[in-house]
Amino acid sequence: MNWKEIAGNSVLVPHKPIGVIHFLGGAFVATAPQVTYRLLLEYLAEKGFLVVATPFINTLDHRAIAENALLNFERALVRLEDRGIINGYLPIYGLGHSMGCKLHLLIGSMHPVERAGNILISFNNYAAKEAIPLLEQLNSTINVEFTPSPSETNSIVQEHYRIRRNLLIRFSNDTIDQSNILTKILQSRFGEMAIAKTLTGNHLTPLGQDIKWNPGKEFNPIDAVGQWFKQEVYRDLNQLKRTLALWLSPLSPP
Repeated sequence: MNWKEIAGNSVLVPHKPIGVIHFLGGAFVATAPQVTYRLLLEYLAEKGFLVVATPFINTLDHRAIAENALLNFERALVRLEDRGIINGYLPIYGLGHSMGCKLHLLIGSMHPVERAGNILISFNNYAAKEAIPLLEQLNSTINVEFTPSPSETNSIVQEHYRIRRNLLIRFSNDTIDQSNILTKILQSRFGEMAIAKTLTGNHLTPLGQDIKWNPGKEFNPIDAVGQWFKQEVYRDLNQLKRTLALWLSPLSPP
């Protein structure tokens, strides 16, 4: 299974897709999601989900980024349908990490999209001066903020977000996660349809990268240590993978 570039998106197409995942990553790692989130996204494709990862460059206008991301995603769907890769109805899920969560929330609030559900990992909704340290050095009289602002984003979600089924994931060692605020908002609207889970790991867990360890011809203690280290690095990522697979396909083994 190889990555394809379709309408500005990085796409993975399994043999017989059972669903579509639209992925949006974090602010500073979203320009090449097929690289930075490769292990996680390729795992989902192995489970039968057609993955459309939309890259973006962060600006202060998050509303415009969300609109462009949705436009590129929909263009990819049209081309996949034209090529006969998508035939008939497939459920569509939004998957976001950090800032990608905010973008999916804006998409689900400002546009009449159909989603079988959204997965929101390590939601981050900081103000611009908190998210971009350089802004703190600017003249305090200059008002620089994301559009919409954090408070405006919460209000938009509270009033307009229409995706009923949501999985919110935070990590035990994530100091910049703001999922608790979002969980209260979504559970007040959708009750038990909004599920919150806390997993071991940190804000960078979804970016787990492949570590190459090739044991020698004869297995030795150094190889044992190397394999143990690799398992420890992947432990949190593997837990995340299993959690996503179970929520996406509750009747199939993770």
